[in-house]
Amino acid sequence: MKIWETIKRFKLKQLFVLSKTLLKNPFYILPTYKATKETLKICDEKFGKSHHKNNKANAFRHALWNFLIAEKCFGRNNSVEKSINWTIKITDLHEKLSPNQTLAKTMDLHNNKIGRKLFQQKISKEKIIPALEKYMKNSLKISTEKEAQVNPSNLIYIENDER
Repeated sequence: MKIWETIKRFKLKQLFVLSKTLLKNPFYILPTYKATKETLKICDEKFGKSHHKNNKANAFRHALWNFLIAEKCFGRNNSVEKSINWTIKITDLHEKLSPNQTLAKTMDLHNNKIGRKLFQQKISKEKIIPALEKYMKNSLKISTEKEAQVNPSNLIYIENDER
């Protein structure tokens, strides 16, 4: 999931929605971009390309992505609330614009929340990867949306790892 490759696949309406969101919040464009690049670099190094599937590595990636966006935006605004609100806005928009199936979107949105909760708990950037690795060990495989709802504190996934 290279950033520009994803954007190039957007239809005109999707590009308009993304542009409108970013232009309303120009100070968050660079921190969001940096967080996205850093997330992909870390996940590529840790998991290869497997984090692009609906597995534990993907759950890790979504939680890390949300944590890093909030953390980098916090550096701009010094407000946990504003950082979380932006992170929700941009990551929910990503899910709205991406072509995922309903259960995969549910999984991604759920794991996004975990990353934001860890940010709100003031976990340091140095401790986020070990924390998420621990969350991965306790992650749960789901097959319905309801299973996601009854497990709000666990990372969730829908496919087994193939490694």
